Amino acid sequence: MDEVTSSKDSSSSIRINPVKRATAVNYDSAAGISDRAAINFEMDGDEIDLRALWLTLYRRRWSIISLSAIVVMLTILVVYSLTPIYKSTATLLVEPKDAQVVSIEQIYGLDGAGSEYLLTQFELLKSRELAEKVVRELALTRHFDFDPRQQPEALIDWSSILSSVKEYLPITRPGDLVNPPALSESQISDLVVRRFMGLLTVEPVLKTQLVKVSVEMADPVMATAAANALVNGYISSQLDARVSMTLTATSWMNERLVDLKDNLTSSESMLQAYREQENLLDVEGVTSVSADELSLISSSLAGARKTRAAAESEYRQIQSMKGAGWRSQMTVPTVMINGLVREFNAEEARAVTKVEELSRRYGDKHPKMQSARSELKTAIANLRAQVSVVVSGIERTYQLARSSEKSLTSSVEKNKGEIQSIQRKEFKLRELQREVDTNRTLYDTFLTRLKETSATTDIDTANARVVDRAVVPNRPIKPKKSLIVMLSGFLSLMLGVGLALLLEALNNTFKSIDDVENHLALPVLGILPLVFGENKQKIARLAAGDTDKSFAESVRSIRTSVMLSGLDKPHKIILVTSSVPQEGKSCVASNLAFSMGQLEKVLLVDADMRRPGVARDFGFPVGTAGLANLVAGTANIEECTHSVDGIDVLSAGIVPPNPLELLSSKRFAALIEVLGKKYDRIVMDSPPVQAVSDALVLSTFASIVIYVIKSDETSIPIAQKGIGQLLQNNAPMAGVILNQVDINKAEKYGYSYGGYYDYYGYSDDAKT
Repeated sequence: MDEVTSSKDSSSSIRINPVKRATAVNYDSAAGISDRAAINFEMDGDEIDLRALWLTLYRRRWSIISLSAIVVMLTILVVYSLTPIYKSTATLLVEPKDAQVVSIEQIYGLDGAGSEYLLTQFELLKSRELAEKVVRELALTRHFDFDPRQQPEALIDWSSILSSVKEYLPITRPGDLVNPPALSESQISDLVVRRFMGLLTVEPVLKTQLVKVSVEMADPVMATAAANALVNGYISSQLDARVSMTLTATSWMNERLVDLKDNLTSSESMLQAYREQENLLDVEGVTSVSADELSLISSSLAGARKTRAAAESEYRQIQSMKGAGWRSQMTVPTVMINGLVREFNAEEARAVTKVEELSRRYGDKHPKMQSARSELKTAIANLRAQVSVVVSGIERTYQLARSSEKSLTSSVEKNKGEIQSIQRKEFKLRELQREVDTNRTLYDTFLTRLKETSATTDIDTANARVVDRAVVPNRPIKPKKSLIVMLSGFLSLMLGVGLALLLEALNNTFKSIDDVENHLALPVLGILPLVFGENKQKIARLAAGDTDKSFAESVRSIRTSVMLSGLDKPHKIILVTSSVPQEGKSCVASNLAFSMGQLEKVLLVDADMRRPGVARDFGFPVGTAGLANLVAGTANIEECTHSVDGIDVLSAGIVPPNPLELLSSKRFAALIEVLGKKYDRIVMDSPPVQAVSDALVLSTFASIVIYVIKSDETSIPIAQKGIGQLLQNNAPMAGVILNQVDINKAEKYGYSYGGYYDYYGYSDDAKT
C-alpha cells in the first residue's frame, strides 16, 4: 500500500499558483499508444540559476569545509616534515671564440660559431667527469646528505613490507636466499656522483654569454662550496684540455707529416710503374671500340636466340608426337603447310575415295579394285616419306640454330672478357691516381696546419671566467610551504564544490514546488508534510481527527485549491493517481475525502483492484464486498459502501482476474452515473500510471485528475512520462500534490514552508 507523508516538527503554508499549461504535447499517432507522448515545457533553460547553485553549496557547506580542512591539515603535516633545500648559484661567462687559437679550434671543430658551441659547454658543465672531480675535492662521499650509510631510516620501510609480501608469493629467487652484500666504496662513490648530478642545474641567461650554475642541497654551506668548485673545475679542465690538445696536435702532426710524405712518394711510384707495365696510353679509346663490337654481336645473338627458340618449338612438337606415329607428326603446323605434304595428302584422299566408290560395285578380287588399292598404298607411302623428310628438315634446322647461337654466345663472352680486362686496368689506374691526389692533398693540409700551430703563442688562455662567485643562501628555495598549503586549500575547496554540484546534478528528483512547476508545467495544489512515527492506518484518516494541525491544514488547503478550480462547474469525480507505487496516493485520496466530507457528502472509491489498500487501512474484514462486486452485480450499493468518520467508503472488493475489463465495461460507466447522483463528491484512488493502464481508463470518467509526487523520491523523467500519458489521453489534469515533504530537509535546500503555524502558535501541537 502507498505511504503518505507529512512533517513531524514543522508547519507548512500552502501556496496556490495559477494553472500553467503544457505548451506542446507530442502525440505518437503512428504507434497509437499514449505512453509515448513527449511534453515540451516552457522554461528558461539558457539562464543559470545562481541562487540554486548557492543554495546547493550552502547546504553542503560543512562537507566542503571539512574536506578542505582535512586536506590542508594533511598538507601541513607533510610540508613541514620536509627538509628545506637551499640553492647556491655561481655565474660564469663563456666566451664562444678565442681569436688566437685558430689552428687548434679548427682541428677539433671548436670554431665558436653558432649556438652548438655554447650548448656543448653547458653539457660539459653537467658532465660526469666534472661531477666526479667535485665529489673527490669536497669529499662528498662522507657528507651526511650523500653517504647512504649515514641516512636515517625511512618512516615506511618498503623493503621489509615487500619482503613480508614475498613470503606469501609462490616465487622464490636465488637472491632471496642470501643477504644482500654491503655497498663497496666504488658503489657508494657512484651513488654520490649520480645524486650530485641530479642536484646540479645549468641555466643560460637569454641573449647573453652568461651561465648560471646552481647546486641545491640541504646544507647551504656545502651547496655554495660545490657551486664554486664546479665552475673552478670547469675552467681548469678547459685549460688542461687546451694545453693537452696543443701538445698532442703538434706531436701528432709532425709524425703524420713524415708518414704522409712517404705515402705520397710511394703512391706516385706505383702509378708510374703500373702505366709502364700495362703499356697504357689511351684506355678510354680501346674501351669504346670493344663496346661497339660487343653491341653488334649482342644484336646478332638476340636474332639467333629468336630463331633457335622458334626452331626449338617446332622440334619439341615433333618429338612429343614421335611415339604416336607419322600421322600424328603430320598434324604439326610446320608439316601441314609443306606443299608436297599437302599434295600427297590430297592424293591419298582421292585414292581413298576411289576405293570406297569401287568397293560398292566390285568385289575385293576385281582388277579395278586391286588397282585402286595399289594406288592407295602408293599414295600413303609417298605421304609418309614426305612427312619423314619434313621432320628431318625441322630437326636439322633446330641443330643449325643451336650451333649458331652457341657460336655467337662464345663471341659475346670473349668480347666481354676483353672489355672487363680493359676496365679492370682502367679502374686500377684511376685508383692509383686517386691515391696520389689524396696523399698530396693531405700532405699539403697537414703542412699548413703545422705551421699555424707552431705560430700559436697564447694557447693557455681560458675560454671562460667567473663573473659572480656563489654565496651562502640565507633562505631555502623549497618547499614553498605557504604556497603549497594555500594551493592545497584552494584545490580541495574547488574539489569539494565540484563534488557538491555533481551530487546535486545526479539527484534528479522533485525537491520543491519550483521543481514541479518548472519540469511539469502544472500547478501545485499543495504539499503534504512528512509524518514520523505513525502507521499507515492512522495516516489514512489523519485529516478526520485533526490531531496533526499542520497536516490537517495542508489537506484543507488542497481541498480549497480543488474547489476554487471548479467554481463554475464543481468537480464531482476526483481521480488521484501517481507514477509508481509507494508515493502515498491512497492516503492522499482518503485524507482529501475526509476533508471534503466535512462540507459535502463524499464517497471514497478504491479503484485500485490490483493492489487494493483502502479496506486494509480502514480495518474492513477480509472478503468485504466492494467495487468489483458492485460492477459484477453480485452485491448492491448498500452492501458495498461503509460509513467511516462522516464519509462513505467503497473498497475494491474481491480482486478480479480482469480489472481493466471491469473498468472499461458499460456497467462501470452506469455505476459511476448512479453514484454521481447520490454523492456530491467522489474521490477515486487509482493505480499508478506507470504500472498499469487502469488510470488512463478511469481518467475518462473523472472531472479532474490529481497527480501525487513523492518529494525527493520520484524521478523527474518518470513523472513527465506519466503525466504525458494522461495528457495524451485528454485527461483533465488539475495539478500536482507534492507529498512526504521533509520540512527540515527542505530548509537545507533553501525552501521555506513554515511560518503560518508558528505565527498562530500551532507548531508545538503539530509535533507528534
